[in-house]
Amino acid sequence: MAHWDALVDAALAGLASKSLLRATRPISLAPPPAPPKTYPGPGPWDRAGVEIRLDRATLHQWLAEGGEASGQEEELGEKLILFSGNDYMGLSSHPAIREAAAKAAQEYGMGPRGSALICGYTNYHKLVEESLAELKKKEDCLLCPTGFSANMAVMTALGSISSLLAVGRKPTKDERIAIFSDALNHASIIDGIRLVERQQEAVSFVYKHCDMSHLDFLLSSCSIEKKVVVTDSLFSMDGDFAPLPELVELRRKYGFLLVIDDAHGTLVCGDNGGGAPELFECENEIDICVGTLSKAAGCMGGFVACSTRWRRLIQSRGRSFIFSTALPVPVVASVHAALHVSRKEEWRRSLVWRHVQYFASLTELDITSPIISIVIGSEEAALRAGRHMLRSGFHVTPIRPPTVPPNSCRLRITLSASHTSDDIKRLVDALAPWLPDKHAKRSFSKGRAEQSFAASSKL
Repeated sequence: MAHWDALVDAALAGLASKSLLRATRPISLAPPPAPPKTYPGPGPWDRAGVEIRLDRATLHQWLAEGGEASGQEEELGEKLILFSGNDYMGLSSHPAIREAAAKAAQEYGMGPRGSALICGYTNYHKLVEESLAELKKKEDCLLCPTGFSANMAVMTALGSISSLLAVGRKPTKDERIAIFSDALNHASIIDGIRLVERQQEAVSFVYKHCDMSHLDFLLSSCSIEKKVVVTDSLFSMDGDFAPLPELVELRRKYGFLLVIDDAHGTLVCGDNGGGAPELFECENEIDICVGTLSKAAGCMGGFVACSTRWRRLIQSRGRSFIFSTALPVPVVASVHAALHVSRKEEWRRSLVWRHVQYFASLTELDITSPIISIVIGSEEAALRAGRHMLRSGFHVTPIRPPTVPPNSCRLRITLSASHTSDDIKRLVDALAPWLPDKHAKRSFSKGRAEQSFAASSKL
């Protein structure tokens, strides 16, 4: 987008004239060891990512929530199957990730402790940035402490453009950035927008969830020249995808900057794990791709994949990046290993999607991702459902306000490569009271379930 490139270049020139451009200077550590060992299928370590335990006090507290303690808690087992995490690829317990973190910790401790612009940035951080830029098909990448801070940094850097170009004064309304945000975007995007609005650098417009007609109307009605559309790629509470092909068409029509948060799509979607843009074949049409390393990568951290000019602006004006301590070296080493394992163990990605198909075949629900939302309704009903799942041996946390609107409380279920088909079958049986009536009347024999799984595996 030539006009956005020109705006960023002008903002960078303004920063340079005031000696405010900042750069990361990597501290040199010994390079990571040879690529870690990978495996052709699941190993015993995979169960560590989904088999968890609660101590008696926590179990009793959870079951007593809502005043329904029954006295039967002592009869319950403490081991649960986790269906509420975001470790989609099952990498958090992988031997390569454990070994990479342990070896780096033994050699460097936590590494230099400071912000990336002072002393916290090392060649390990640089290696991960290069790997993520390649994965996302972008020129450059900036590693951030969390996905939340990555979104905040992008929003504040965006807003700074209007201030930098309005030298010595507050930008007028027409000089501000117009940010169009999906109604169900993540809190980190919303908070970032609120911050730049308060700084009088941007004006926000919220369009109905995934409603491209409404977005088209808002764009056509807006006279502000500098337009940005920001959206989650895969929505964390509903499990649906943003209509990226339609957004790309609107981008061509209006020339806006397209920013996506691919937190739940990265490593999960696309043949190479490039995320939702790879899945929808529109990687070149995404201007800025934010992501996290705490979900499918099984580690910690966030990133912004973008052009080098955008990276220079974000690292110079993104306050949540500038004023946060950089990720510890053992964490970055584990991320580096996780990205390698994700490339080599492609079966993990395939298995996640086979699980999605299997769950759909058992429930006849129309699901499109490893995030499955079973809307219950009231908070009391959702808590009751959560206690039922706990007694059935599953950790499925009820989602309540403020995460979701009132009376849309739900059980949010996530599928992982570490789950087995038997885990999923037993989960579906336990969910029967909250599934469509046709499911409640069905009996899932082992033979029937395995036939469905075999059929779904061919998809």
